[in-house]
Amino acid sequence: MFMRKINIILFEPEIANNVGAIMRTCALTNAKLHLIEPFGFIFDKRNFARTSANNFEGCEYVRYEDWAQFCAQNPKANVFYMTRYGKKPISDFNFKAIDDEIYIMFGRESTGIDKNILKQNLDKCFRIPMVESGRSLNIANSVGIATYEVLRQWDYLDLSKVEVEKGEDYLEK
Repeated sequence: MFMRKINIILFEPEIANNVGAIMRTCALTNAKLHLIEPFGFIFDKRNFARTSANNFEGCEYVRYEDWAQFCAQNPKANVFYMTRYGKKPISDFNFKAIDDEIYIMFGRESTGIDKNILKQNLDKCFRIPMVESGRSLNIANSVGIATYEVLRQWDYLDLSKVEVEKGEDYLEK
């Protein structure tokens, strides 16, 4: 039996508002968030309330002192790495074939994921295509793009495909 689940890893995030927006994405997609310290901000609920749209409580997350602690606690993690240095887009990966948890790692807003980590995992590095003159997308947008690519391949695992609050026929009324 398999257990598909998306796990988002933030490697030493620097901006609390980005983390709050990512918490919202994780809460609304049933993804688990892994936060690797040090942070560039004080980890306090008040820093996330607005950008998470108060989804802070709905976000399942774990904090780690460093990358070594993450690796020790998740020795079998199947990690993919978002980096502007990746040589193929995330859509080139076949997530349909993975019937287990996957982890997608995103780096610091200023410098990305540590180069040594990337060099050891070149076959699992991806990028989000953009114009040649662009350096990078906002990390919260990147998390959303990557999360929904995996979910698309998994046929939106356990997510509602219709409007439930106002009803799926709201526009027809």
